[in-house]
Amino acid sequence: MSKEEKALSVFKIFDKWSCEGVEIRDPGLKRYISLKPTIIPHSGGRHEHQKFMKSNVNIVERLVNNMMRHGRCGGKKAKAEGIVRNALEIIHLKTGKNPIQVLIDAIVNSAPCEDVTRVAYGGVVYPVSVDISPQRRVDLALRHLADGARQVAFSNPKTIDEALADEIIYASYRDDKSFAVRRRDEMERIALASR
Repeated sequence: MSKEEKALSVFKIFDKWSCEGVEIRDPGLKRYISLKPTIIPHSGGRHEHQKFMKSNVNIVERLVNNMMRHGRCGGKKAKAEGIVRNALEIIHLKTGKNPIQVLIDAIVNSAPCEDVTRVAYGGVVYPVSVDISPQRRVDLALRHLADGARQVAFSNPKTIDEALADEIIYASYRDDKSFAVRRRDEMERIALASR
């Protein structure tokens, strides 16, 4: 057993869920989804000023950071951690699976592959379809999962913990009820029309 495998078996995220046996089914995203063992997903921003270092931050911490966007959790990491912890617990209760595996499946299913950019030829602007880098695919998937949960919980009796759990579960099954999956399909449909 290697040193990293030993660490994986000892450390559990939120001291509950192990990253051992979690499989990333998309080979293009393997390098950019980190399952580095950690108990509390809080790195203190040590990756901040180095290029591509955010791909070494645990994927649960990256979800927590995306939950800290504008609104109730803006800048409140402890509150965002609580939301993600409760959402993972709800996912475990609803599906009976390891919530880290469900989160990885949701990211893989909601990460768009193509987007549109604008190219100007002789003063005329054309939309052109382009492939998206794996790093940006993961970033967009996490952002859309967090935005979908925020939209559902706004002016709704459903808490943001439940909304995030449902969003992740729907995305892991590639269900159209998920905002992130709908966004992926929309981006790829527009890109297909711009080829």
